[in-house]
Amino acid sequence: MSITDNGPQPNAFDIESATRQNTTYRSVAWTGKYLQVTMMSIPVGSSIGLEVHPETDQFLRLDAGTGVCRMGPSETELTDTEVSDGWSIQVPAGTWHDVVNSGDEPLQLYAIYAPSHHAQGTVHKTAEDSEKDEEAGTDEPPEWTVQPG
Repeated sequence: MSITDNGPQPNAFDIESATRQNTTYRSVAWTGKYLQVTMMSIPVGSSIGLEVHPETDQFLRLDAGTGVCRMGPSETELTDTEVSDGWSIQVPAGTWHDVVNSGDEPLQLYAIYAPSHHAQGTVHKTAEDSEKDEEAGTDEPPEWTVQPG
């Protein structure tokens, strides 16, 4: 299944099938004025990476695999929860979080950011590609999205 980010136009697609078929670290599926949908595939033993979004709420849903969700008020104060297919994770703005693939198959999930957090249509094949874009400042949400402050 091929998904094209046509945001901010109306959109509909089979998110569960698309998420299960996604093989990239992150693919932006849709960018709206106020929120964004991305799909992620986390390899065995890898994670999304410990991070915090000071002004972005995040919703994640697992569609395949098993993992450990780590969340807390700081990098050193994290609570672990085992998660698997069908689980959802709600991350309030300002919360440190990570999802680690603890299983034996890729961890397939989608994430919804509010407000939008990435460049429209971005595809990061690997976590390293994502980090390079962040360092270069090329993974920024479009100017037409509503951002805090």
